Parts: sequence; C-alpha cells; structure tokens
Amino acid sequence: MFLKNKFFSPYMIILLSFMGVTILGGFLLSFPISVNYGKSVKLIDGFFIATSAVCVTGLSSIDIASIYNPFGQLIILILIQLGGLGVITFTSVIIILISKKIGYYTKKVVQEDINIDTTFKIEEYVTKVIFAVILIEFIGAIILFFEFIKKFSFLKAVYYSFFHSISAFCNAGFALFSDNLYGFKNSFIINITIPVLIFLGGIGFSTILNCYNVFRKKEKRLTTTTKLSIKISIFLVLIGTIAIFILEYSNPKTIGNLPLFQKLGAAFFQSVTTRTAGFNTVSISGLKISTSFLFIIFMFIGASPGSTGGGIKTTTFGLIVLGTWATLKNRNIIEYNKRSVSWRIYNKAIAILFISLIYTSICVFLLTLLERNRNLLDLAFEVYSAFGTVGLSRDLTPNLTSISKFVLIVTMFVGRIGPLTIALALSKSKMKKENISRPQENILIG
Repeated sequence: MFLKNKFFSPYMIILLSFMGVTILGGFLLSFPISVNYGKSVKLIDGFFIATSAVCVTGLSSIDIASIYNPFGQLIILILIQLGGLGVITFTSVIIILISKKIGYYTKKVVQEDINIDTTFKIEEYVTKVIFAVILIEFIGAIILFFEFIKKFSFLKAVYYSFFHSISAFCNAGFALFSDNLYGFKNSFIINITIPVLIFLGGIGFSTILNCYNVFRKKEKRLTTTTKLSIKISIFLVLIGTIAIFILEYSNPKTIGNLPLFQKLGAAFFQSVTTRTAGFNTVSISGLKISTSFLFIIFMFIGASPGSTGGGIKTTTFGLIVLGTWATLKNRNIIEYNKRSVSWRIYNKAIAILFISLIYTSICVFLLTLLERNRNLLDLAFEVYSAFGTVGLSRDLTPNLTSISKFVLIVTMFVGRIGPLTIALALSKSKMKKENISRPQENILIG
C-alpha cells in the first residue's frame, strides 16, 4: 500500500501523508463552498487553518466560527480527527477492514506514526486505539451535551458537543465561538470535561491502553513510559495550576475578578490546556509577562509520546531531568521505576531538546525581522504555541504577514510530526555499525 524504496523511509511517508492531507484541506477551506455568504478566505489562511487542524494546533489566522459554514467546519473537524489519530493510522484501519491484515512495511510506518516500539500484533493495537478514541470522544460529547443544550437547539447542541469533544481529545483547541470558551468560564461541566479529554488525549494511546490492560489484568504492570508520562503530566498540571492561581490572582484582565473557587477552576483549566490544546477561558493577551513566559515553557514541553499533542514531550523532559540528576550524582546509570535507562535514549532526548531549541530560536529571530513593530514576547509566544501545537495566541496571529504565517505553518508541522522525525525523513543516511574503535579524547566542558 505504501511506496517502499530507499527514497521513502517510514519517516518520509509520515511527513508526506500529513502534507498531502493538509494541501487538500487547504484548498477546500479556501473555496467559496466552505465559507458563509459574503465571506472569503485567502489561500494562505485556508492553508494555515488546514495545517492548524491536521497538526491539531488550534492557532487561527481568521475567526472560523463566523467565517466558515457547517461544511467548512466539518472539513476542519475531519482534519482534526485525521491529525489526532495520525493519517497513516487511520488509513491502516481502512486496510484492516478490507483485507484483515497489513504488510510488514506498512506496520513499520504505523509503528513510527503512533510511536510504539514493536510491530507485533499491530493490527490489534491499531484497532484498539481507534475503538478507545471513539469511545472517549462519544462519552465526552454526551457530557458536554448537557451544557450546550442549555443554549442551543437539540441538533445544534449535539453538533457542538461532538465538535468540541473531538477537538478537546485531539488537543486541537478549535472552538465554534469567536471568544473560544471564554463565555463558559463559569461552567462546571466545561471546566472539568474539556481538561479531562485534553489530558487523556495528551498522555498517549499506548499509555491509555496499558492502563486499561492492567485494569483488566491482561498485563501485569504499568510500563516505565506510562508511569513517567502520567507522573510528569500530573506534576506539570499541579505546578501550572498553583503558579497561574498565584501569578494571576489579582489580575483583573484574567481571573482577578472571579470568586475564589472559580479562580481555582480557571487556573486548573488553563494549566491543562496550555501544554497541548489551546482552549482558553481567560484572556491570553491579558496575562502578566511572568505567566506568559511560564506558558511558553509549558508549550515547549508539550504532551506525551504517541499522543495527539506536540512539543518535545513529557518523557523527553523527564528523561533529561533524570539524566542530569544522574550526572550530578556521578552515577554510571540512569534509574527510574527500578529499571535502568540507556544513555543512548538520554542522548536522543538531548538531541530532540537541542534541535527544538535551535529551530524555535531561529523562528523567533525570523519573526523579529519580519514583524519589526511587534513585541518580542508576543512573537515568541506564537512560535512556541505553534511548535507545541497548542493554539493559544496573544491576538497576534491574524495580524501577521503572509510570510510570517508560513513560518508558523512550517513550525506546526515540525511540532506535530516531531523535529527528530522530520530530520530523519529528510536524511538519506542510514545508521551504520561502528566497527572501528578509535582512541578516546577528553574535551573540557562547563
């Protein structure tokens, strides 16, 4: 099914599949058939929204709630679902339904697409992933329905429930309201359901299935990846909630005027959504500088591996912390969960961190050249929001030049697919075994 030759590695297939779907979606979202009467969408904005949907980012250069008609919104929803699951994964399910099996090369591509470490029983794994996604999104939609039915007709409430449930689980951050979810800042259902969906979508498919299998006693224990991703995710949510609550406590532009309980709810909601999703119930442009900088750090870390989110990933962050701690303690091994972790994996984590920092720094530098009259913090915020496939904005994206929007389009691709995956896709070199042992040399550092 997928082309197999030396020019099309699994990494290249993944990159091309996302690009193909984005191009098709970009054209569809630029056509008059997708927009409301009297409205129009520039080609660059159509591609921007399509990229944002496929890369489950949520950054918008236009107001999708007022510009796109139901058909255009449906295209966006399909792109979000494809991007959240992975285009290759979704295609593989179609193959399984038709032929009941997939070839080894396709298995390798799917393995890279959903970031698992084996091709064994991958058909069964992919089927379970799809089932879990549909089930979680369906349950989320049912719960959200009880909030939307208060304001809309039955059919519209159903439509809004499914759209926002899918958008939340896929960590897309798209909302069918011009102010995102700001109008629901007092809603208990929204402030609990949306973060739970975001958290489940952001911890990774393998983590969800591993937890389910342990619960059903089909597996003996939680994997080290599962434990690390869950612990880091919970830690970041708690730290974020406390920090936002303290930093924004008296800020009238955000949560300053809310009652105490609603301040905690808003801080919790924003802490969860900031790392991966991009929904907001407070004014992002009204945040203090310190809070905005904290958001940039959270967006850079992002979600967990094999999830619907971007960033360098929680496990990468956790592994770097563990490796640094082992170095400071002068230990020869990295330990976690009573297991040793290879220094080779640590080196890969450092490579991801280094590539990501260099790439995002270059993007911020380019935007400072292209947008000379803009605030540096605002430009950096947009870049890291795109890289983390978050979608939060300080009201800057719609006012950027076409070239700046293109920079963010590329950044959303890099953040969703992964900087290392893209580097491997564009590289023609293969891993070689080193048969030659060369003399060691010490280099002074620090």
